[in-house]
Amino acid sequence: MNILYIILIIIGSLVLLSLFISILKLTIYVRYYHKKDNDDLTIEVRLFFGLIKIKKKIPLIKIDDDSPTIVVKDETEIGNAEEPIQKDTKQFGAHDLINILSNTKEVLQHVVNLHRIVKYFLSKLTIKNMEWSTIVGLGDAAHTGMVTGAIWAGKGGIIGIISQYMKLANMPKINIYPQFQGVASETLFTCMIQFRIGHAMMAGIKLVKFWKDGFPNLKTNETSIPK
Repeated sequence: MNILYIILIIIGSLVLLSLFISILKLTIYVRYYHKKDNDDLTIEVRLFFGLIKIKKKIPLIKIDDDSPTIVVKDETEIGNAEEPIQKDTKQFGAHDLINILSNTKEVLQHVVNLHRIVKYFLSKLTIKNMEWSTIVGLGDAAHTGMVTGAIWAGKGGIIGIISQYMKLANMPKINIYPQFQGVASETLFTCMIQFRIGHAMMAGIKLVKFWKDGFPNLKTNETSIPK
């Protein structure tokens, strides 16, 4: 009787823990800054009201001078560490793009109604405090005006797609500053993404449920560069 009582307590505790985790919100902060040839991407994940924090910085994205590949340097921080926990440099080439396309095809072939699962999960995402500012200039007023109009149209289309599949908690702040007298290329994008862990778990369960024909043969997409 005592053993049964202990088992019931353990099962009940696990159920309560699962319910508690499922209703927790995961918050992701995204910041991307581009100026001429410099790119900086920061992704910060927070859980348990900020008690658990993981920050991923990609401070350098550039074309390799010796080969037709893209070099990406990243730093990972956990908690409030002053120094990065991990630094890594990866190189992406044409073969990596082919691998990504191959992996996408594999997943599409192995999951039934994948688009519905993705659409379900996206509908549970909430986008907050989105800001997207761009400075553009081509050195010619007429060409700069044309490009500015195209960027306005492109941003409007992207925001429309986002609002169709996700929830916008507030209106995005979109700005474009044309520089008619000079050459400029600068953009800053920030936003906050929130969703409940339970919705991610449900999407994962659906992936497993509708998986068929065994596990796909996925290929590696990046090559680490020795430090």
